[in-house]
Amino acid sequence: MIYFFGDTHGCFDHVLEVVGQDRPAAVVFLGDLQAQCPLEIELAPILGMTEVWFIHGNHDTDSESDYDNLFGSALADRNLHGRVVEIDALRIAGLGGIFRGQVWAPPGEWLHEGPDDFAARCGKGNLWRGGLPRKHRSSIFPADYFGLVGQRADILVTHEAPSAHPHGFHAIDELARSLGVSKAFHGHHHDRLDYSSHRKRLGFDAFGVGFCGVSDANGRMVRPGDFDEARAHRQT
Repeated sequence: MIYFFGDTHGCFDHVLEVVGQDRPAAVVFLGDLQAQCPLEIELAPILGMTEVWFIHGNHDTDSESDYDNLFGSALADRNLHGRVVEIDALRIAGLGGIFRGQVWAPPGEWLHEGPDDFAARCGKGNLWRGGLPRKHRSSIFPADYFGLVGQRADILVTHEAPSAHPHGFHAIDELARSLGVSKAFHGHHHDRLDYSSHRKRLGFDAFGVGFCGVSDANGRMVRPGDFDEARAHRQT
C-alpha cells in the first residue's frame, strides 16, 4: 500500500508514527515539506521501513534552507516531478510546484516555456546560484507539464488541485486524462473536500489531502488533516 501525505510544513512526527504503525510499502509527500534539516535526517527512523517519494510545493523554495534540505538532501532523487515511476506496482506521475503568472497561469498563454528561457530573460541580478531564481524553482513550466502528456500512469500526484477544487485548474484535469489515470491526489490547499460529484466530469477520482493529513492509494483517509473540518466550507 502507498500512503499520500499532505503538506507537512516541517511537521514530521505524525509521519514517523503512521509509518511505524502501518508499514506502508511506500509514502509520497504532496509538496510543502519544508524539512527543518536534510530530509534523510528528518525521516531517518523510517527509511528502513518504506520507500520515500515526493513532489515539491511552492513553499519548498521559500528559503535557502527549505530548498537545500529537500533538493540537496540524500533523497533528492526521489522527486517525482516531471516523470512517471513504478512504485509498489503502480505507475505514479508527478507534477510539483504551482502555476505562477510570471511563467504560466492556465488557461492563459505561457510567458516562458522552460526554466532556461526564464533565466535567460530575467536579468543577471535576479539569478540564484547562477541559474533560475529560487522562487521559480517551484513554478510549473510548460516544458515540465507537456513532458508528461502522452505518457501512461495509474495515479497523478500534484501540488496544485484539479478543477473540482474551488481554486483548482482544468489544466490538471487535462493532464490526468492524458495520462489515463484512475486517481489523482493533491496537496497545497490544506483541506480535504468531497469531489465525488465531479467523478463523471473529470473522468478520474480526485482526492485532496489536508495539512498533515494522510490518505491511502484508494483515497481512504488514514489521518485527517488538521484543518479539514475548519475548511469544509470551501466545498462547492
